[in-house]
Amino acid sequence: MQLPNLAYRYYERRLAKSLPADKLPHHIGVMVDGNRRWAKLAGTPTVAGHQAGADKILEFLDWCEDLDIQMVTLYMLSTDNLNREAGELRDLLEVIGSTLDRLGETNRVKVQQVGAKDLLPEDLAQKLAALETVTANRTGVHVNVAIGYGGRREILDAFKALLCKAAEDGRTIEELAEGLSTEDIESALYTKGQPDPDLVIRTSGEQRLSGFLTWQSAYSEFYFCEALWPDFRRVDFLRALRDFADRQRRFGT
Repeated sequence: MQLPNLAYRYYERRLAKSLPADKLPHHIGVMVDGNRRWAKLAGTPTVAGHQAGADKILEFLDWCEDLDIQMVTLYMLSTDNLNREAGELRDLLEVIGSTLDRLGETNRVKVQQVGAKDLLPEDLAQKLAALETVTANRTGVHVNVAIGYGGRREILDAFKALLCKAAEDGRTIEELAEGLSTEDIESALYTKGQPDPDLVIRTSGEQRLSGFLTWQSAYSEFYFCEALWPDFRRVDFLRALRDFADRQRRFGT
């Protein structure tokens, strides 16, 4: 092994050992951004960037498992992405479907979709439903796959569900409004029953949420990394965790 690689591995090990276990995030949201730019810079078809990003997801989940991160939400396909050019969208959906198969084959992670199921092609929606059932009792990392996800759409769906429930219960809109609480809204979100993300990571240098976990990230810490997602390294992840551990979290101030 060359000397620079030895130094890099030594630094990575030291960084990992320096992380305080009691200050690591329990739930991490990840915006896997930069796949298309990676393909363009590499001079390869766009689908190659999507595939490289998918490969990185499997690697990233191994890192999370090693560090006992309990929950991860991956922003894999937004509602806006569904408006991409037909050929690219077809390739992207095929890569996502293959990635779901690979997640199921690991026999370790528990997979849950967060997103609008009705926006997805039927075969992909069925694959997600089957994967949720097959992995339901697994005890590894809980992986939320945000596919067909948009933060505004999630909140809209939550309010629609609450309105329908009120109608079923014979309550008026005024009665619903009078008693409505944040807990009621949270109980109708795609992530109901889950803790909010402690840390949200976005790669590729972009510094915006793009509709990711709009409600849930109100008090999350954010970490923006310049690396494109396929180039995201374990040391980049460890740096994000170190940065998180060094912060003094303030809720509402």
